[in-house]
Amino acid sequence: MKTLYKSHQYLQRSLGVVLALAVSATSVAQDLGLPMTAPEQVGMSTERLERIRPAMQKYIDDKLVPGVITMIARKGKIVHFETQGYMDVDSGKAMQADAIFRIASMTKPITSVALMMLWEEGAFQLRDPVSRFIPSFENQVVSSTSDSSGRTGELVPVKRPVTIRDMLTHTAGLSNSYRGNTQFYGENIRVNSDDSLESYIDRLAGLPLNYQPGEEWQYSAATNVIGRLVEVISGQTLEEYMEERIFQPLGMTDTHFFMEDDKGGRLMSQYSPGSDSNQIVIADPGSNESRWISNQNKTVYTGAGGLVSTPHDYMRFQQAMLNGGELDGARLLSPNTIDLMMENHTADLALWLPGPGMGFGLGWAVVEDRGEAATPLTEGSAYWGGAYCTLAWIDREEELVGILMTQVRPYNHMNIRQDFQVLAHQAIIEQN
Repeated sequence: MKTLYKSHQYLQRSLGVVLALAVSATSVAQDLGLPMTAPEQVGMSTERLERIRPAMQKYIDDKLVPGVITMIARKGKIVHFETQGYMDVDSGKAMQADAIFRIASMTKPITSVALMMLWEEGAFQLRDPVSRFIPSFENQVVSSTSDSSGRTGELVPVKRPVTIRDMLTHTAGLSNSYRGNTQFYGENIRVNSDDSLESYIDRLAGLPLNYQPGEEWQYSAATNVIGRLVEVISGQTLEEYMEERIFQPLGMTDTHFFMEDDKGGRLMSQYSPGSDSNQIVIADPGSNESRWISNQNKTVYTGAGGLVSTPHDYMRFQQAMLNGGELDGARLLSPNTIDLMMENHTADLALWLPGPGMGFGLGWAVVEDRGEAATPLTEGSAYWGGAYCTLAWIDREEELVGILMTQVRPYNHMNIRQDFQVLAHQAIIEQN
């Protein structure tokens, strides 16, 4: 992997971008048709929000991220919208307000909402077995060694069938790419060129489970199964259902599973940390796949990841959830259902990915104990992020939504997402 730039070239460009992009949040947001307000009108501090830019700029100057968009809304009003750095470092292309990002696992809450819309129509109950709708989940077995390949240890029958609620909460027993026999599982989780979503999910259903349903929490491909349930129950593809029932009603015009040809140039380039102090390098040198959505099979829409979106679009989705399921007259869910989805459904199970003090609802991680979680978010807040370092959260008590978008994978060597959460919440000067 070659580095993208020399230090002095990068510094010169970085300073230029700071000057070029030193426009007010109001003017940028107006270009996108967003309602803006002075932070003080909703109990936030303009001066304290100004701490965000230098903190994000340091990550750019240290060459840990190429560019960032940060966005904060409180009480339904945008109080902060900032573009910094680059969409593409090689060309010096500055970050655009309408840049499109791979949001990866931030697809999961949207897919979960799609299924819960069908639940509200009486199509199923949360404790219904998945096999009622997808027969390949009948007669599953569990590996006694938590090895999804089943090559070692005894295979035992499930104590009870996997339920839809298990899938929504990642307690279904499915394997994942972090633990268990990941090599074997990786061969089966990959979408093949001749797959349909049905054949892909049937292949997942044929794997031995890592643990008995409901007895552990493991982040997995379960939301892909949720996407297939949406298709089976609605009679539409997941893409068709989301477009008709979620994206169009909410005005999410730039959210898609695959890039549209007429939106070329707006997708941000993808980067990875290099060997030189984690300074970013192009994810796949010489390959357009790092810069453009590319897939041989464009008929499989996976609910666990795969959407591209913009901060503007994702803010509209998040604001609808904060509003109790409605935005600008378009209602997706009832407030009662939103409350249910943002309750902790995993009791005291150890959630190794969200970490201590966190629980998991129906599509989001939820804050159970903010002291244990060491987070500025209030208890009952819901959040999730994506594999390319994107993040979005909803603090219902403070009526605040925060969104951060960049494109670096992996990102565990830095605290940019946590820093942004702190910077957003420290700007609250009047609590609800």
